Amino acid sequence: MGVVDGNRPCSDNDWETITQGGDEKIKKWIAEQMDGKSCVIVLIGANTAGRKWINYEIVKGWDEGKGVVGVYIHNLKDSDGKQSSKGANPFASIPYGNTGNMLSSIVKAYDPPYSNSTNVYDYIKENLADWVEEAINIRNNA
Repeated sequence: MGVVDGNRPCSDNDWETITQGGDEKIKKWIAEQMDGKSCVIVLIGANTAGRKWINYEIVKGWDEGKGVVGVYIHNLKDSDGKQSSKGANPFASIPYGNTGNMLSSIVKAYDPPYSNSTNVYDYIKENLADWVEEAINIRNNA
């Protein structure tokens, strides 16, 4: 989208190479990806919530004082032109310190109000920078 400069998405082939190195290689790769970043953006798809490495990235980012924000992407078309079903909020299963609450009580997850892929894409593109800034402010004040 050009909103998050210098952050190239990881391809399936890249991820396969990384995961072959085991947990420590994955943790090292995640640390390298987060280095120098001020916010973790979680793209929430049908199967995002509960994934080991998604949860790890969320907790690591939060614990390092980074902003954390989620964006639902179920209405964006994939490479086959299909839209997936909406996934669960990944922050709803991660405890927020010792408060008894889940991280979802403070971290926002945005669900674009459109079903047309083009409109969803444009909405995310127009708002992502503001959502990131808001997430950083939320984390700084938590």
